[in-house]
Amino acid sequence: MPETATIETLQQRIALYEDMNAYKELYYQLFDGLHRFSFSIVRSKEVAEEIVSDVFIKIWQIRARLGEIGNLKVYVYTITKNFSLNYLQRTYKNAPVSIEEVEVEVGIEMRNPEELFISSEIMQTIRQAIMQLPPQCRLVFQLVKEDGLKYKEAAEVLNISALTVRNQLAIAIRKLGETLPAPVQKLIPSAKLFSAS
Repeated sequence: MPETATIETLQQRIALYEDMNAYKELYYQLFDGLHRFSFSIVRSKEVAEEIVSDVFIKIWQIRARLGEIGNLKVYVYTITKNFSLNYLQRTYKNAPVSIEEVEVEVGIEMRNPEELFISSEIMQTIRQAIMQLPPQCRLVFQLVKEDGLKYKEAAEVLNISALTVRNQLAIAIRKLGETLPAPVQKLIPSAKLFSAS
């Protein structure tokens, strides 16, 4: 299996050579996380898919300037957040104007057979526990624990401090630890849920 290129490498190949293969690889590397993030805001898989497609159209349109962007992952997450909020404002009369006002919905993605072994009943318990978190905690939890962003990157996307991200994640983990029964906590894959980044 070929090695996956880093986002920075793909960014440079797109910016300097208009490399369509690099563009496709970037799309495949980031699509799932961006789709999950947009869905948590707009709550429609189809709309989230369109939004992520629009984000990548925008990336291609500004490809010549991609070299100027310091952290492309943060940049595309921020664009996705903005496009998602813009969709809500266009579609709904009393739509939230900032991410803090959005009731986000976090999805849980199963990536390997061990994770798939968790029963639907346990998954429902985990989802309910996550949905009980305050909106900002849920979003921070998703960006850091599900999408793998660093604290600083999540802070940039959400326009909050890295300290706030750390504190929100600590609150989320503490609340989930209090809410989920001990046997369920042990079933969480790789203890990823309850480990800090």
